[in-house]
Amino acid sequence: MNNILVAGATGYLGKYITNELSEQGYYTRVLVRNPEKFKQYQIPVDGVIHAQVTDKSSIQDCCKNIDVVISSIGITKQKDGLTYMDVDYQANLNLLDEVKRSGVKKFIYVSVLNGEKLRNLKICEAKERFVEELKNSGLEYCIIRPNGFFSDMVEFYNMANKGKVYLFGSGEQKANPIHGEDLAKVCVSAIAGKDKEIEVGGPETLTQTDITNIAFEVVERKPKIVHIPDWVRRTILTIGKPIMGSKKFGPIEFFMNVMAIDMVAPEYGEHTLKNYFNELRQR
Repeated sequence: MNNILVAGATGYLGKYITNELSEQGYYTRVLVRNPEKFKQYQIPVDGVIHAQVTDKSSIQDCCKNIDVVISSIGITKQKDGLTYMDVDYQANLNLLDEVKRSGVKKFIYVSVLNGEKLRNLKICEAKERFVEELKNSGLEYCIIRPNGFFSDMVEFYNMANKGKVYLFGSGEQKANPIHGEDLAKVCVSAIAGKDKEIEVGGPETLTQTDITNIAFEVVERKPKIVHIPDWVRRTILTIGKPIMGSKKFGPIEFFMNVMAIDMVAPEYGEHTLKNYFNELRQR
């Protein structure tokens, strides 16, 4: 098994997965909506397929001579009129149908930690519906469940850079977000691995207050934290959807729910959040 197709290779995680595969010497083909964007990454690959995975006809034969598919297809911001069900569920299902037709041996899918417990959220419902399809497909599979990317922590940095960070409740909820490069190693190791599901986070488990203080340290500002009562968060969740509509509200709904719970997974990796924030500052 050494011919790999990466779906979603222009996304935050997808580009790291592709680079890791390339560095490890795998035959790597990518499936992308925007070949010009992928070209900017300057990652050497063996083939680039320009396709819209939401359109079944455009991905026909994309899996020819492929042994393993790795998909990080999903949307964090709903745009182009597409919903989570259109992309996180249906686009991945279109790819799964092509995988089965082409005789691919294994499908590796990146979902989210606690996705099955958060199915009341539209993004998790779409992802978990696809997980069910994959588990029932008869294929060898692996579900990767990260608890959040470093890129999801940018808002803490941005607020600190402006001088004030707003936290809902006590700020003591814990998480260990992971860098895309570390998570890519987990995804690639799953090619030969036997695990059906892998929960994974970064090497440091931090409270939201910890993350905030790291951000203030990097931007060299005195910490100023404003604690917003949790009833405000709950009120926004109650009235936000009717006002904003389900499409625009989806990312906010997910963010506000996971901010109120612990999102801790087994620790892995080398990249620290402080180093990531330092990289942001140097840009």
